[in-house]
Formats: sequence, structure tokens, C-alpha cells
Amino acid sequence: MYSLIIEYWAYALGLILLLLVCQDLFFQKHRAIRTNFPLLGRLRYLLEGVGPELRQYWFSNDKEELPFSRDERRWIYSSAKGENNTFGFGTNEQIYQTGYPIIKHATFPFPDSQAYHPPEDPTSIPCLKVMGLAHGRARPFRPRSIINISAMSFGSLGRNAVTAMSIGASQANAYHNSGEGGVSPYHKKGGADIMWQLGTGYFGARDEQGDFDLETLVAEVESTPQIRCIEIKLSQGAKPGKGGILPGAKVTAEIAMVRKIPVGKTCYSPNHHTSFSNVDELIDFIERIAQRTGLPVGIKSAVGSINFWEELALQMKVRNEGPDFIAIDGGEGGTGAAPLTFADHVSLPFKIGFQRVYKVFQAHDLSNEIVWIGSGKLGFPDRTVIALAMGCDLIAVAREAMLAVGCIQAQECHTGFCPAGVATQKTWLQRGLNVEVKSVRIARYMQSFRKELLALSHAAGYEHPGLFTGQDIEFSVGVNRFVTLDEVTGYQKTPVPFEEMSALHHS
Repeated sequence: MYSLIIEYWAYALGLILLLLVCQDLFFQKHRAIRTNFPLLGRLRYLLEGVGPELRQYWFSNDKEELPFSRDERRWIYSSAKGENNTFGFGTNEQIYQTGYPIIKHATFPFPDSQAYHPPEDPTSIPCLKVMGLAHGRARPFRPRSIINISAMSFGSLGRNAVTAMSIGASQANAYHNSGEGGVSPYHKKGGADIMWQLGTGYFGARDEQGDFDLETLVAEVESTPQIRCIEIKLSQGAKPGKGGILPGAKVTAEIAMVRKIPVGKTCYSPNHHTSFSNVDELIDFIERIAQRTGLPVGIKSAVGSINFWEELALQMKVRNEGPDFIAIDGGEGGTGAAPLTFADHVSLPFKIGFQRVYKVFQAHDLSNEIVWIGSGKLGFPDRTVIALAMGCDLIAVAREAMLAVGCIQAQECHTGFCPAGVATQKTWLQRGLNVEVKSVRIARYMQSFRKELLALSHAAGYEHPGLFTGQDIEFSVGVNRFVTLDEVTGYQKTPVPFEEMSALHHS
């Protein structure tokens, strides 16, 4: 009996293989390998398809993978899960290689016993500066965390991922950037502070023609007290100067409601703003929004030509108006989808871009009137220390936050088939992302991040990591030769007044 069943199955399998051979030989005309080598050609394409997974889990060493190595992902995963995130047996890095950074410790560290830790969250690190204070905004905002979640819209991420991040940000006392897709109900669920990002599509604040509508924006701000500041996106590191497309098939009724666009119709984000076309008009736009809402208003941009920044600084000095904060996004930043050339070759990397812009504003004595935000693979304590020493006040993390809620770096964001249910709108994929579990993980990641950042600060002799200077960092520039960060950048960051950590928590 069993032998008969096996025989039938063998015949069936043989027939299937024969049909596949016929299909490869006579019917498909697009792939020469399959025509010339039936069945074997199919195996070749199958192996090519699973190649990234094989390399990721079998063949790459702990330092090879990009954009995040196995060691980097392991630190994020362990931190998010509350597991041991330490490493044993010393460093695997080549510490003499050109560009390798060293954080210099103090002989007499700042005593942990003297550090102020609020009981509700011992890892809390408020921003040294207050957004909107320099320009007299009616509703200034001091971020309660110097580590926050960067712009990722509902649409590029699914509802479960956005909800988990919002709840996690609330638990970690951080703010959550809405991304350019508008403020969705899922951004509001956790109760976290919200930075509302306005891109070229003005989603959530547009009229029927797609133009910016100030009254719609004001109504949203008044109905959502969690919105604490507004960011105007000029460009992002991974695709500056490039608009976006959300295919009509992805424009569900829910997304259409949030973005204020038609259901089922392909949604285009132009590559330019229609509300302004020069520096003066940009400042006017900022001031109109700030005056009507009372909120701090800033800009986010990648860095290319420096002329814009020189003109912006000059006009801000002359007019005593302009952005309350500036977010600099490095070319190493990520996105759900971008042309390869844009992702690889357009916009300066973070350290170079930030250095050039900060020096311009410092020359006009404006560096301390602005809250500086850095983004672009800065979601690790060592990189954050360097960014703070260069002049940043806040750090925004995106892909690192995605990893904390379950992303496995499959790099399928652009296809909509994210296997972890993060960057997808498909219900059957999103169901695997448990909001209750993942919200705790994003909070733990941010708290572990800040805990290590505080430990580094104390080791260097500081109570607050915002006190790091360029003299505290050295880079290898050749065999047995190190230079300070100040020497590399060509400036010393402007000191920010600081009394003690407890004063920040109670201000």
C-alpha cells in the first residue's frame, strides 16, 4: 500500500518536473539561463533571491554587513529586549585605522552618586536648549529626551509599527516625528510629544488642490495638544531634491483621511515646495505658522550647496526671524525607497554637512539661538557623542528604531513585503508585530541608549552629554597620529549654559 502511494507521488513529481522543463524550453522567452538550462536555471534564480539572507546569517562576519553590521544590530536587539548588551574579550575594531574615533575619559570622572536621576525615568536626559525661546514663541518646547524618533510616516510604516513607536516614545519621554504623511491616529495613541513634519505635499494641512492650508494646520494643532513643534522638510539625506510616490493601491481610506487626499488615487509629493521659492519666503512661511500656532517651527534638510545656508543665516541675522531648530540629515540616512544614485551619491554625509552649516551660523553668532538636530546612522552612543561634540543638541533615530521594533534588515521596504511587518500596509504581515511587546522594546532601546550615553558622559567628567566638546574626541589620521575633533572640523562648538541636571528636569 505504502509503496503504491510512493510510486504515485514519484509519477506526479516527475510529471511536474517535465512540465517545468517544457515551460522553460518552449514557452518562456525572457530568461536565457532557464531556456538553456531547464530546472537548473530556476535553481540559480532561487539562490539569487535568497542570497542576501544566506550572506546575512551564514557567510558575513560581524563587521561586514551594511547598512548596519551584525554587531550593531545585536546591540540594538539586546538593548530593546532588556538582555545583556555587553561584548566580551575586547574590541574587534582596527583602532589605528584612519578615521577611527576615540572618546577621551577624564582621570577623575563625574561621580555617578552625584548625578541627578528622576525617579520616573533614571535615564532621562533633557535638551540643554528650549525650542522657540530665542524667537519668543508663545509655546516654547524643551524636549525631555535628547534621543528621539525621527520622521517615518504612516504609509511608509504600518499602523502597528507607528503605534508601537508612539507608545514607546511616550514611555521613554521622547518625541515622535510624524514623517511627511501627516499626524495619524496611531501617532497620537501613545501620548508622546509629536513633531509634525510638513513635506512638499503638505499632507494633513492641504486644500483640495494640494496647496498648503494654514487654517487646516491650525485646526489640527488646536485639536492635538501633543503636537509640540512643526518641522518643514526641505529634503532628506537618502533622496534630496527628489519627490515621492505613494501608489493608488496603497492609498487606503485610512491613509487618505490622514493625508487629506483621494482614496485609491496615486499620491505624488513634488520635489519642491509651492509655498515658498527663496530664503525670504521660507522665513515668511515659518513666521506665519509660528505666529498662528505659537509653536516652534524649524527645518530639516540634507546638505549640498552651501549658498542657501549662508543666505539663510544672513537673513535671520538681519530680520531676527527664522527657524527655531535645524535638523541636518546626512547622506547615509535611510528611506523606504530611492533611486540608487540618489541614495549613494547625492547629499553630503552627516559630519561634513553639519560641520559646514554649523560654521556658517557660528560666524553670524546664531549657533546658540538654534536647536540643532542630527540624523543619519547616529543611533549609537559613540556616534551621538561625536554629534553632540560637534554642536548637536538632539539626535533623531529612524532605522535604529525600526530595528528595535523588529526590523531584520531584509531591505524590502520598497516592495511592501517587509517580513517583520514594519514597513508594510499588508494586514497579514502586520499581524506579526505585537504592539504591546514592541512598544516596550522601543522604550527599552532608548533608555539603554541614554543609560550608556550618561555613563560615557560621566567617564569624561560631565553630568550632561551635551557638554562634550571637540577636545574630548580624537581621530586616527595615520600611523601613530591622532588629532582632535576641533582640528578636524576647524571650529570649537559654542558652549551652552548649564547649571545642573535637576534644573533641566524642573524647568
